[in-house]
Order: sequence, then C-alpha cells, then structure tokens
Amino acid sequence: MTDHPLTERLADLEKRKDEALNAGSERSIQRQHDKGKMLARERLDYLLDPGSFNELDMLARTRNPEAAERPYTDGVVTGWGTIDGRKVFVFSQDFTIMGGSLGEVFAEKIQKVMDLSLSVGAPLIGLNDGAGARIPEGVVSLDGYGGIFYRNVQASGVIPQISVIMGPCAGGAVYSPAMTDFIFMVRETSHMFITGPDVVKTVTGEEVTLEELGGAGSHSSKSGVATFVANDEQAVLDEVKLLLSMLPSNNLESPPHVEAEDDPERLCPELAELMPDSPNLPYDMKKVITTVVDDGDFMEYHGNWAQAIVCGFARLNGNPVGIVANQPMHLAGVLDIESSSKAARFVRTCDAFNIPLITFVDVPGFLPGVDQEYGGIIRHGAKLLYAYCEATVPRMQVITRKAYGGAYVVMDSKGVGCDLSLAWPSAELAVMGPEGATDIVYRREIQSAADPASRRTELIEEYKERFANPWIAAERGYIDDVIDPAKTRVKLIAGLEMLKSKREDLPQRKHGNVPL
Repeated sequence: MTDHPLTERLADLEKRKDEALNAGSERSIQRQHDKGKMLARERLDYLLDPGSFNELDMLARTRNPEAAERPYTDGVVTGWGTIDGRKVFVFSQDFTIMGGSLGEVFAEKIQKVMDLSLSVGAPLIGLNDGAGARIPEGVVSLDGYGGIFYRNVQASGVIPQISVIMGPCAGGAVYSPAMTDFIFMVRETSHMFITGPDVVKTVTGEEVTLEELGGAGSHSSKSGVATFVANDEQAVLDEVKLLLSMLPSNNLESPPHVEAEDDPERLCPELAELMPDSPNLPYDMKKVITTVVDDGDFMEYHGNWAQAIVCGFARLNGNPVGIVANQPMHLAGVLDIESSSKAARFVRTCDAFNIPLITFVDVPGFLPGVDQEYGGIIRHGAKLLYAYCEATVPRMQVITRKAYGGAYVVMDSKGVGCDLSLAWPSAELAVMGPEGATDIVYRREIQSAADPASRRTELIEEYKERFANPWIAAERGYIDDVIDPAKTRVKLIAGLEMLKSKREDLPQRKHGNVPL
C-alpha cells in the first residue's frame, strides 16, 4: 500500500515549521539569555493566554537573492491571541535572527498584522528588540518603515497601540513606538535613541554611556519618552496586561467594567486630615487619589517625569477612569512646560478611548521664569487647555485647595466644559494668591500706611476672607457643589453614573489644529 500523497508534504511542512521555530543559532540564543532577555516566542508565551496564539507568515522569508541566509519568519513573529480572554494582535521582533533588523518581508509582516488589528478593532502590541534597518536591503527597508509609520497614524485613536521596548530600538525605528499610545521599557536591557553614543561623541564631543543616553531611566525621567518602566521583562509584560484591563478594544467600545468589591457608598473621612493647617504646606495628592479610588489601585502614567502633575488610571465602582491631579509635593503643584505636555497627552488618550476624566485641582499658577517663557510655556500650557476643551468624555473636577488664575481655568474648569465641578470647603478660587494680589491692588495704601508691614498683613487677611474660599464661585454656579471631603468618592461615583449616557456631536472638520 502506497503512502497517501499528502504524507510527504505533511512531513515537509513539519520540517519547515520546525526550522521556523528554531531559526536563531544556538550562540545567538545563548547571548540573548545571558543578557537576561527572553526570546521572541518566550515573550509571546508569557504575554498571551496559554494556547491562544495564532501565528501568521511563519514561513515568510527574505526575497533578497543576494542574502547569505534566508531563515523562516525573517526575524519577526506575528499573529493574534488573547489576554484575559480579549483579542489582541502582536508582533515580536527576534534579535537572534539577523539582529532583529527590518527588511522588506519583515516590514510586510508587521504591516499585515497592523491592517488586521485596525479592521477588526483590537489592540496592537509590538515587542521591539531589533537593530534597525537591514543595511543590505537599503532603501527597500526604509520604505518598509514608512508603511509602518503611516499605519500607526491611521490606527491612532481607533485602537490602543502599545510598544514594549525589550532591547535596542535606534534610528528611524524609534518613530513607530513614538507614535503609539504607550511605551514600556525595561531597566538596563532596553535602549532608544536616534543616534548612538559613538555618533554623539564624533559629532558633539560628548561622552555618554548607552544607558545614560537611551536607557529606561533617562527616558522615563528626563525625556518623557517612556510611559512605564519595570525592572525585568516579566514585570513589564505584567504591566502591559494591567494597562489593557483599563482600555477598551477600540474607540467604539466602553472600557471594561469589573464587579467592584469596594463599596460605592464608602466614605473617606481621612481626606479631611490630609489637608495641612497652612495653605503653603504641601500634602501628597497621590494619597487623595488612592483613598478615593477602588481598592487604592492607581496605575500611574509617566510617574517619574513632570512630577508636578500626576496622571494615571484607576477604577471607581468597577469603571475605569483617567485621573489628572496637581501634586503640591512637587514645585507646589504649578503647571510648567513638561507637566502641561504630559497631562495634555494623557487627556487626549483618555478622550480617544472613552475613559471618563477626573481632575483634582490644587494649582497656584504657572511656573514663572525666563526659561519657562523662552521654552514656550504659553504654547505648552495651551496644549492642556486645548485637550480639555476638545474632550467629549464625562469630565469631573474636584478643587481641593488652590485654584488660581489661568491655571484654574486650564485644569478643566466649568468654563472649558467640565460637566460636574465639586469643591472642598478648603478650596480657594481667585485670580491670584493673597500675597501677590494684595501687593498689586493695595500698593499705594500699604506704602502710605504708618506701619506698612502690619497694614499689608491686615489686607492679606481681608483678601483671604473674601476670596480664598469657594463661596463666590458656588454662588455663581462655577462650582456645582461644595462637599465634605469624606463624600468625595460617593459624589464622583454618583456623577459618573449620571454622565454615563453623555453624548456630544462634534463639528464637521478635518481636525483641529493643536498648538503643538
């Protein structure tokens, strides 16, 4: 009896797939493991639900006739699977095959999975670990990058795009992650830069290490490129899963609700204790946030950069919310160039993915100074103002203490479209702080007084009594309710419930012109 004609083909298929699964050399695999890095497939196994991965283009390989070797997969593993039962599309660059460099076929594989994720409406996660453009393929590989960048922009605000940097990401390769919604980095083993330390030294004479120039520490604290950072690859992938649990699969869905174990009627009496006796003393706004949200769980966004403002994701009664809050512990909570840009980006991300916004306000103003003015604080502050004015998701504001001048307006005030504005009795709404205002308004009176210092003190106290409170704003309806701090959680949950069905029709236009 002869073998079935398919038997031979099946054996051939098995052999080819085995080659694809073991395409990297033993030496390159060992080097990857020695650096404390997982292999491309090991990362996918860790990230995705067991047995859920469906690979695409496993047998694709370079068409370059001059290539010394033509391994299957061409250096990137692509496909789809699930995380917590929810569909996601993934690509994982394989450093053990030609250094994970991008050639024509490599780029086509990524573009294919990007097209699928956009048409199906599911998140795209890119695990980046590659040496950039494949030099022998020249301009063909550069064109491949162009196709990826174009798709990043088409998918922006439609599906969540997450970039995880797990090795080198240099030159043109950095711009795809830069256009995605979130960038994760691993301390010590992941690096991003346009030009490496050697080129920097040649051109500028500056000596800098790889880690100083493009490591997770620099990008999470100095440049604001890395959104989230963890100490090892498993921890980073765990963070990716946590973030996904807060995000909808696409812009037409609501973010995932979970059954809350934390009582929606829970009071927070400890909030009143947090407020210091003097308005000039700081307190930790993160404590306010963790007290109010479900189970104290708060996933901070850009935690080490622009620390005068705190942004992040949490849940209220099981529903994801985006939180923006001034941080009195850092520069007294002023708005500066970096904090304005950070919060603006966060507000637009939440708005794109239907995540309600809650803003805790304690802002003495914008940071004064020549550096800030020359650096464009007007332009950068306008980004945050624009982002709030543009946002159509439910928006609630809680003024805990200072709300002065233009910075009060920018922090999602009633005037720029906040749906529900609440204030604690400690709130102070005024054009500026008591000392500065008194010095301007009563300058002559103070100068002509018999005892200028004590007259100034009297006038400051009078000003505080008249303006450093929420009553005038409440009388005029700029604040919807002045509340006991203990009821903050209860009132926010009630407001969210009321605003669930909020709908806004946007004017017909190509797009607004953000003050970039």
